Amino acid sequence: MSTLMNAPDQRRYDADVVIVGGGFMGAATAFFLRQRGRSVILLERGLVGQQASGVNFGNVRRQGRFLPQLPLANRSRAIWGRLPELLGEDVEFLPSGHVRLCYDPVHLDALEEYAKAARQLGLDLELLSQQTVRKRFPYLTHEVAGASYAPVDGHANPRLAAPAFARAAVRAGAKVIENTEIAAVEKDGEDFRATATDGRIFRAPAMLITAGAWGSLLSEQFGEAVPIVARGPQMSVTEPIPYKMREVFGVMTKIEREVVYCRQIPRGNIIIGGSTRGPAFPDIRRAYALPTSTMTQMAEIRRLIPAFGRLNIIRTWSGIEGYMPDDRPIMGPSGKVSGLFYAFGFCGHGFQLGPGVGDVMAELIDTGSTTTPIEPFQMARFAVPVAVAGGVDE
Repeated sequence: MSTLMNAPDQRRYDADVVIVGGGFMGAATAFFLRQRGRSVILLERGLVGQQASGVNFGNVRRQGRFLPQLPLANRSRAIWGRLPELLGEDVEFLPSGHVRLCYDPVHLDALEEYAKAARQLGLDLELLSQQTVRKRFPYLTHEVAGASYAPVDGHANPRLAAPAFARAAVRAGAKVIENTEIAAVEKDGEDFRATATDGRIFRAPAMLITAGAWGSLLSEQFGEAVPIVARGPQMSVTEPIPYKMREVFGVMTKIEREVVYCRQIPRGNIIIGGSTRGPAFPDIRRAYALPTSTMTQMAEIRRLIPAFGRLNIIRTWSGIEGYMPDDRPIMGPSGKVSGLFYAFGFCGHGFQLGPGVGDVMAELIDTGSTTTPIEPFQMARFAVPVAVAGGVDE
């Protein structure tokens, strides 16, 4: 992707809000802050959407989430349906339906209990018996014991979403500056200061850190380190075949290798993910798709949809994602520093949340509160005090 903005030769930039991290969360927040009239600078070390936001599966899925996250997911889903209107661009979102299925009949009760609880939180799921699954999706294996179906969820293109938000933010007046490595973040009097490795300084009375797997490297500079771990999704895509499968399928299981998911795009290719996570190395910005992971995925895909066993894989990829020990993101205000906010560590399931996170964080920064509950994701649940040079509001 071309550079959104090559910074002119000046040393200092000022705005209402500085965002460090140009993934989906940062780009969406920049866009929604401009909708609220706030000036904003978005800083990205590489290119917008280059890491976790651009390498994931592309699921726009609400079912199966941590239940207290559903209000946020619902808010996000509502925005997904308005993206062409909001952004003026197509990010290939298709509300094609999402199917969560299981092989073990023991898990049918769990699907039913989840559907009942989700309905109270605004997500209506249809429970499908084994017979209904066979009738509606005859290409699935007869091993499927049952499923739950979300008719208005679906998928989108992760390579398009974050850059589209960033471009829309720029058109709305934001400064989005790529290829800018931030060496230090601190609070200097009333303002925050982000200092780039080339000496440029970015100042604002509010700062948002959306740096994904690198988030803790910045939060620890404010005395709020968190135990984030980097992992790489294992993704692959097949050769194209006639477009017939609209729904997204994912397997619910406690056996890691069985956790596989797939979707077909209108061009005909089958996108596949799941089964295992691979190694990732944030210090050198590399993650690897392992051949053994691809072989495991194909074995599980062949089990789920036997006809796909004849397809050829034409590309594999990975990227760097940040995972928290409780599989929930860090989202909300700092527990120590007024004017500081976080949104990172989305544990491999942040893509659907992206628009909602941007909307919520913009609301929170602009008004000091949000109508969507985010208390379960507060930084304070993990923050470990560390020595810090200054700027901490104890």
